Amino acid sequence: MVAERSQVLKEEDMIDRIDKIKTFVLDMDGTIYLGNELFPYTKKFLNDVEHSGKNYYFFTNNSSKDQKTYMDKLAHMGIKIRPDQMMISNHVAIKYFKEYYEGKSLYIVGTPLLKCEFEKAGLILTEEDPDIVLLGFDTTLNYEKLKKACNYIQNGCIYFGMNEDLNCPMEGGTFIPDCGSMAKLVEASTGRFPEFFGKPSKHTLDYIIKETGYKPEEIAIVGDRLYTDIAVADGSDVTSILVLSGESTLEDVEASDVKPDIILESLKDITEKL
Repeated sequence: MVAERSQVLKEEDMIDRIDKIKTFVLDMDGTIYLGNELFPYTKKFLNDVEHSGKNYYFFTNNSSKDQKTYMDKLAHMGIKIRPDQMMISNHVAIKYFKEYYEGKSLYIVGTPLLKCEFEKAGLILTEEDPDIVLLGFDTTLNYEKLKKACNYIQNGCIYFGMNEDLNCPMEGGTFIPDCGSMAKLVEASTGRFPEFFGKPSKHTLDYIIKETGYKPEEIAIVGDRLYTDIAVADGSDVTSILVLSGESTLEDVEASDVKPDIILESLKDITEKL
């Protein structure tokens, strides 16, 4: 299904655009699965992409877990991928800090898995007097962490956030607060709001283009959220495909300044056009 509005490609143009795509960069929560439930059409979509001579990658803003955890989760669902096919906002931040803040210390508000990824990358983590505060999607957040972060931020520390998602979708149509909501909490205390690394930041778009090795016009980013998955491609030659299997609705599209190139019910509808 394609929404009837001028900003969205018409059927014939959509088929032509998808035909020129060489790789799909797929969101996870709300796009290929919901919580721990794989959508019934996901495996067929991935198989059809491969059989058509195209490639696919996964990119999640969810910084609460590491690459291995996501790969294990996919493998448990019957989807085996190479490490380079699993991208996380964590990787975007790590690359940025190693390039621009080498030798600087970080106080990370995040899960043990997030911290472990940064330590493995050789970055300096500290609990006291950091140069930088990094706010992640911390499902282990407590008052002590929040208090320390706000204190460092108020005192002028460089401040970044992993992803600006407000909610993380769960099974049964429920949601839990995500990193963007935590950032608003910190802002209420400190008056400061971070620069983010995950979708829709240009950091992520640049990372995807470089890591996949494809030209922007050969890449399609597929996801269920207008303000992250779709907005990351805004103003570029990358094709944005909104699927209505997760958070966003057609009513959201009508009310938003961010417009996808293509709107479909699910990945299943892309399969029919490969």
